Amino acid sequence: MLITFFRAVVLYILVLIVMRLMGKREIGQLQPFELAISIMIADLASIPMTEIGIPIYYGIVPILGLLMMHMFISFLNIKSLKAREIICGRPSILIYRGKISEKELIKQRFTINELEEALRANNVFNLGDVEYAILETSGQISVILKPEKRNIILNDLGIIPEYEGIPYDLVVDGKVMAENLKQLGKNYKWLKNQTEKFGIKPEEALIVSLDAKGQIYCQKKEKGAK
Repeated sequence: MLITFFRAVVLYILVLIVMRLMGKREIGQLQPFELAISIMIADLASIPMTEIGIPIYYGIVPILGLLMMHMFISFLNIKSLKAREIICGRPSILIYRGKISEKELIKQRFTINELEEALRANNVFNLGDVEYAILETSGQISVILKPEKRNIILNDLGIIPEYEGIPYDLVVDGKVMAENLKQLGKNYKWLKNQTEKFGIKPEEALIVSLDAKGQIYCQKKEKGAK
């Protein structure tokens, strides 16, 4: 039982490392070859995890082999457009200039109901509002609305908004983010002065963040919360 436990831990750590090295993608954004490799890795890890009679390296070696294969295919994708088309395919236009392409729907084995479902997932509830609908190589649908159906943005009104940037976390769960303070050209003394305005020390804060306009958001940790 103990051996099974340690084998599971080792393989879990290995699979976690391999998946991190494969990059950051959601399941729905995986290319076909990435999805295939992910499924194979899961199968290869499960066999030596439960079968004590099978040496653990029977799972480790092929998993590392699949990682190398993934790295090689990813390199080909970056370097060769032709290889990218063969491995990942091309995006397909399901709606072109407001007209549904029946030929493309049949080719991609896509039904009208599936198309409508995908449009609803993009907050589009009327087929007549769509100028283009593109089936990406990851299987997701990208939607471009007709000009008159698009939301008005500030640029349409000739208004240039102020730069907003992103907020920086300065304290998270009582831990001071020293690297973020350094990037902002601030120090702990400055941070302490800011949190004292809220009646707490930095270590007593659940979250402290600073936005591009210099506004501080601060919330105290609840007593007894873990």
